[in-house]
Parts: sequence; structure tokens; C-alpha cells
Amino acid sequence: MTAAFAPRPEGMAVAAFAPRPEAAVPAGCPGIGSPVGTKSFAAGTPAGTDSLAPAAAGGRAAQAVAFARAQIGRPCVWGATGPDSYDYAGLTQAAWKAAGVSLPRSAQEQALAGTPVALTGIRGGDLVFFFDNDSHVGIYVGDGMMVHAPGPGSAVREESVYGAGESAIHRVVRPA
Repeated sequence: MTAAFAPRPEGMAVAAFAPRPEAAVPAGCPGIGSPVGTKSFAAGTPAGTDSLAPAAAGGRAAQAVAFARAQIGRPCVWGATGPDSYDYAGLTQAAWKAAGVSLPRSAQEQALAGTPVALTGIRGGDLVFFFDNDSHVGIYVGDGMMVHAPGPGSAVREESVYGAGESAIHRVVRPA
């Protein structure tokens, strides 16, 4: 299945965690001007947003978070859906599958496969989508952190949802 992507403006770099070279990524994102995986997504929590609740969700959301955390350290590989390696959407799909919830394969489709949630109401297990084209996704684990597959050449890791700046967060979706 292919997804439509906006063309990348000429001269605009692609972040290390961007899922596809043709995805438009704003300047100033992690990885720009550096080899893949050498810059962290983490950048701390913006002022006034440290009220994000820890992963208080139970049941399926807790199962999805536990699965995602168990994948930390596995390699990020383009198009991988596990169990030995993952890409960004493959990780979130597998995490929710482990919790008994079926999600589509691409981040763009996953962004439409749940209930939209305000960033102020985010809970553990929610999916956090980045950039206007939803070209990256991570699974929220609480305290402003997510587990995600940053990009090829790096490993699944837990980092701040604010690593690319709060403005990079496009939407939050609750799958179940």
C-alpha cells in the first residue's frame, strides 16, 4: 500500500527519524546535517507542558506500552514490522497488535484509526504523530516521553515527544 506524500521543498533536509526521504520535514529537526541516528530526538519538555500525565492508562494501552518498551534497542529498518527490527509505523502497529488491537500499516492511515485526543489529554498508549503529513509516529509512555523507531541506522528508543519541538506534533490519536 502506498501513501501520498507532499514533495520535499528543494534544499530542505530530511531528519534522521523521518520515515521516507520524500516526506517534508521542517528545518531545525534532529538529524539535519548529521548521520542517521547520531542526534537524539530528545530536547526536553517545553515550559508549561510538564503536566502531561504519566502512563495511567490500563488494560490494552498498558499492554501496548509494555510491548513497545520491550523493543527498545532493536534496530530500525525501513519497512520492518518485527519481531527483530521495526520502522516507526511497524512498531506502533505491532505494539497495539500485542494488545489485541489491529492498526493499519502506515502512519498516515494510523492517524485516522482512532479517537483524536488533545495533547493536554494524552495518556500512555496514545499515538503521537509528527509534521503536517503525519510522517512519523511514536507511542506515548507517560511523562512527556514516547517509544519510537527514529529511522534506519538507529535503534528503537524512548525519548521526549518534544525532541523536534512542540510545533512538530501534528496530532494525538487513541487507538482503543
